[in-house]
Amino acid sequence: MPPLAFDSVCAFLFHEDDTHRKQEVRPQKDTMKTKISNISLPQTVIKLGWVSFFTDVASEMLYPVVPLFLTTALGAPVVVLGIIEGVAEAIVSLMKGLSGWHCDRIGRRVPYIRWGYGLAALSKPLMALAFSWPLVFLARSIDRFGKGLRTTARDTLIADTVEASRGGKAYGFHRMMDTSGAIIGVLCSMGLLALLPGRYRTIFLIATIPGIAAVWLTFGLKERHTRNRLDTTAGACIPRQKRALPKLSKGYWITLGLLGIFAFANSSDTFLILRAKNLGLSDLQTIFAYTLFNAVYALSSYPLGLLSDRFGRWRMVVSGWMLYSIVYFGFAFSGMSAVWLLFPFYGLFMGLTEGIGKALIRDNIDEAHKGTAMGIFHMSLGFSSLAGSIVAGLLWDSISPKAPFILGGSIALLAVLLFLLSRRLIMRTAKPAPSP
Repeated sequence: MPPLAFDSVCAFLFHEDDTHRKQEVRPQKDTMKTKISNISLPQTVIKLGWVSFFTDVASEMLYPVVPLFLTTALGAPVVVLGIIEGVAEAIVSLMKGLSGWHCDRIGRRVPYIRWGYGLAALSKPLMALAFSWPLVFLARSIDRFGKGLRTTARDTLIADTVEASRGGKAYGFHRMMDTSGAIIGVLCSMGLLALLPGRYRTIFLIATIPGIAAVWLTFGLKERHTRNRLDTTAGACIPRQKRALPKLSKGYWITLGLLGIFAFANSSDTFLILRAKNLGLSDLQTIFAYTLFNAVYALSSYPLGLLSDRFGRWRMVVSGWMLYSIVYFGFAFSGMSAVWLLFPFYGLFMGLTEGIGKALIRDNIDEAHKGTAMGIFHMSLGFSSLAGSIVAGLLWDSISPKAPFILGGSIALLAVLLFLLSRRLIMRTAKPAPSP
């Protein structure tokens, strides 16, 4: 979708109301309040955490159900699963970039968040009404369109709300809440599949409830004051935006390049599940191992985010890449018993990199182009990971199930090596974060 066409759609949905800008910023006189604010998280971050919690409960309830529904109830061939997921992830990646660009243009985040979570909630009952796989494809596309619409705006609103020096803490908290919802969702899915065998449509309708709860919580979000809104005068937005891209710091582009290289190694988690099955785990054991991974991810995200604020982001991220390499080589060369150790370590890798990677980007962007920078970040990593997943699938089918894990582990080590070679340049071009 070209930027002007996208802009026309957004002009209707997200027309600007300048009343939210007329807020007076009062200086803090109470030093005790200042100290407390440095320890606690802003209400906006906490609310966004709960929104993501309920959304992931709904989404992960359907994670193991949709493939069963497509292949069993609707009789779709397995190749349809690949088509649906591939197109869905492409939609997410594209929308993350476009929504970030338009976020900066109008200077607002909350409408994108609300519409994005609303579309995700709408997709659940649509799946319940599907009587052929193209309707599931439509519902899945709506869900992914909503994810692309909200993700960049949500991460940008967090960046608007907290200082760069507390970015690791804020993004770590959000990932903790998001992943906690995923754990609850998977457990609910296991319980519902046991209680309601074959009643997939009923499960889709039940998943709508936490989705609606997430949308309701978005009405408690408040827009933050955006000081450097992009020029929106007629005919000015596209040229200004083209000129805005080079203003992103050299540190931003170097960071994005390294994260993008690693994203190619970080193929879909579906391959971990398939490999666990390939090594001999039962369906129930595989789901439990996946839940174990999510539990470690949830428990580690917040404390590791705090540590990154104090000891440095890159130290955490590169440690995560090294751990990822060990895990992937383990999946390539180990047996079934090792899976129970590899999944928790994979959760620790996610805690070391997922939220902290966003904080790294936050450290290297200015106030005027937060949405654009976050959008480019999400879009680039999304397409890189999608390409990596396609290559991993080809290697699995054409060579062996070990091959994608050997490639992934090797590229992760390459990313570590490139960081070490460019470390001085990264540190020299990094934008210093303000002290907490």
